[in-house]
Amino acid sequence: MKTIPLILMGCGGVGRQLLHHIVSCRPLHAKQGVHLRVIGVGDSRSLVVASDVLTTELNDKILLETCRIKLGGGSLSDLSNFGERKLFLNTEATKKVIDIATLLGKSTGLTCVDCSASSDTVNLLKQVVDLGCCIVLANKKPLTSTIEDFNKLIMHPRRIRHESTVGAGLPVIASLTRILSSGDPVHHIIGSLSGTLGYIMSEVEEGKPLSQVVKVAKSLGYTEPDPRDDLSGMDVARKALILARLLGQQINLSDIKVESLFPKEMGPDVMPINDFLDSGVLALDSDIQERVTKASSRGNVLRYACVIESSSSRCEVGLQEFPKDSPLGRLKGSDNVLVVYSRCYNERPLVIQGAGAGNDTTAAGVLADILDLQDLF
Repeated sequence: MKTIPLILMGCGGVGRQLLHHIVSCRPLHAKQGVHLRVIGVGDSRSLVVASDVLTTELNDKILLETCRIKLGGGSLSDLSNFGERKLFLNTEATKKVIDIATLLGKSTGLTCVDCSASSDTVNLLKQVVDLGCCIVLANKKPLTSTIEDFNKLIMHPRRIRHESTVGAGLPVIASLTRILSSGDPVHHIIGSLSGTLGYIMSEVEEGKPLSQVVKVAKSLGYTEPDPRDDLSGMDVARKALILARLLGQQINLSDIKVESLFPKEMGPDVMPINDFLDSGVLALDSDIQERVTKASSRGNVLRYACVIESSSSRCEVGLQEFPKDSPLGRLKGSDNVLVVYSRCYNERPLVIQGAGAGNDTTAAGVLADILDLQDLF
C-alpha cells in the first residue's frame, strides 16, 4: 500500500468537500493500493496535527467532525474530544508545518494542499517546496503573486499540481502542460472562466435586466457575498494570469487589462453593498442591454472572456463579442469553456468545456491532483 502524507490548509467549502471526498473514496483508493494519510488540517488561525506525524493520522471520524465544526463556524480547538491530536495557534501553526515538512519532505514525502483563499500561504509554500515537499493548489493567489514567487513555486514541475486553480476540475492545466511539453507552441487562448459571469451573461442575453440577474444569482449562491467580487473581473484575471505565465509570459496581475462591469464610484470602498444592490446595479442595466442588442444585430453574443496571445504578450479580460455558433457563443449557464490554438490545434482548436464551478467539482480536481503525485511516494 502506497501512503501519501498530507497537510490541508483551508477548511472552507472546498477544503471541507475534499475531506469528505477522501473519506468516501477510502474503499476505491484501497483497491488502487494508495492511502491518503491526513496528518494535519489548518485554517487561518490554527492547525490540528496527528499525535505522531511519522506513524499516525487524523482518523476519518476526526476529519468528518472537522467538517461539521467548520461548517457551523466553529474552531478547530473544538476537536478536543476526538482522539489524540495536537493544536497549534497562529505563528506556531506555521512553524509546525515547516517542522513537519523538514521531517517528512525528504524522507517519506509530504504533500501540502492549499484550499484557502489567502495570499498569506505564499511564503510557507515556498519554504516547503525547498524542503522537498509536493504542493497541490486550489488557491490561485500563490500563483498570481509576483512573477518571482510563481517561478519559485513551479521550479520543480513534477512536485506541483494546480488543476483546480483554473476551471475547477476541468483538465485545463493538464491539457496545456501536455501540449507545451510536446513542443507544440500555444499561440492563442480564449476562455470563459467564470461560472458566475457565464450565468449572468447568458441570462442577460435572454433579455433579463442585469440588476435582476445579479440579485437572483446572489440568492442562489452563485455569486460571492458581495457580487462585485465577481463583477470586477479580478477572479477571471487571476486565472488568465496563471495561463499566460504557463505560456511563458513574465507578467504580473497589474499588467492585465481588466474590464470591470461597474465603475469605480460603485466600488466596495465607496458604495455599501446594500446601496449597490438597491440602486447601483440598476444604473448598469441600460448600458449592458445596449451592448447585448448591438452584438445581437451583428449575429454575435456578449461573453465575459479572457484573451491571451503569445506573440504580442496580450492578456486581457472583459466583455467580448463572439459569433452565436462559436464555442463561447453556444455557452449556456455556468459552464466554463477554454479554446486553445496551437500549431497542431490551429484550424480546429482544442475546446475544453464543462462544469467549471462548485465546491464538489473543485475538490474532486484537488483529489485527482494529489493522486497524480503518488509516483513520488
